[in-house]
Amino acid sequence: MKKDYEFLKTKADVIRKLVVEMIGRLGVGHIGGALSIVDILTYLYYKEMKVDPKNPNDSNRDRLVLSKGHAGPALYAVLADKGYFPMEEIKTLNRPGTNLPSHCDMNKTKGVDMTAGSLGQGLSAAVGMALASKLDNMDNYVYAIIGDGEAQEGQIYEALMFAGNKKLNNLIVFLDNNKMQIDGMTEEINDIEPFDKKGEAFKFFTQRINGHCFESIDEAVKRAKAQKEQASLIILDTVKGKGFKFAEELGVGCHSASYDEKTWREYCNKWED
Repeated sequence: MKKDYEFLKTKADVIRKLVVEMIGRLGVGHIGGALSIVDILTYLYYKEMKVDPKNPNDSNRDRLVLSKGHAGPALYAVLADKGYFPMEEIKTLNRPGTNLPSHCDMNKTKGVDMTAGSLGQGLSAAVGMALASKLDNMDNYVYAIIGDGEAQEGQIYEALMFAGNKKLNNLIVFLDNNKMQIDGMTEEINDIEPFDKKGEAFKFFTQRINGHCFESIDEAVKRAKAQKEQASLIILDTVKGKGFKFAEELGVGCHSASYDEKTWREYCNKWED
């Protein structure tokens, strides 16, 4: 397992480099919230999810709904690295005619399972997918990633209530708890804590872990799948802009930030030394 974690860490470094380059080439983008979910996406796509880039529409595949759709560049980096589309396309992020829009679009990007835009809506779609899989007697999992600022939306709670009551044990929801949103610190704007207690109240099997530790992620997902009576919520305590010093030092300002070519090239080159 130690070798597995080392592989995931190395792969996460590659994905972070791609995210920083992708947004850097454009000059501006949602760098903070994209980098905070690199580790969970790396774990899911390289360790856990049942997916095949050569057969992206397999009806029995696992599904990923990135409800916080503005973090799309992180998902695009993973999909490109996995071979869903040519790596060269990362240079087209959010440009005219691109297949990689700022927010995920299932009609444009191969490998994207659900379009995301308005915060709060993606989780409902994930719940619907999980319920449909149950009705069709399928053995796949649905994973959803929501943001902590997004968790201020009422629709999130409606979706949690329904999934908890329906005991959708094929649904695992990850909360990217980076504690910042576009206008400031989440706790100062509209505090969502204690979110673990909220998850338990909605009848979810709830865990809170370090969202940048692959061992903790792996153990939490295994625990979630071992129990068969509840939908699962895993709160990931993360750092906005994780790994990119420029973004981390910006704090709240890295929600959507601009930076020049020199900045992103210096970051990307450090992985090549």
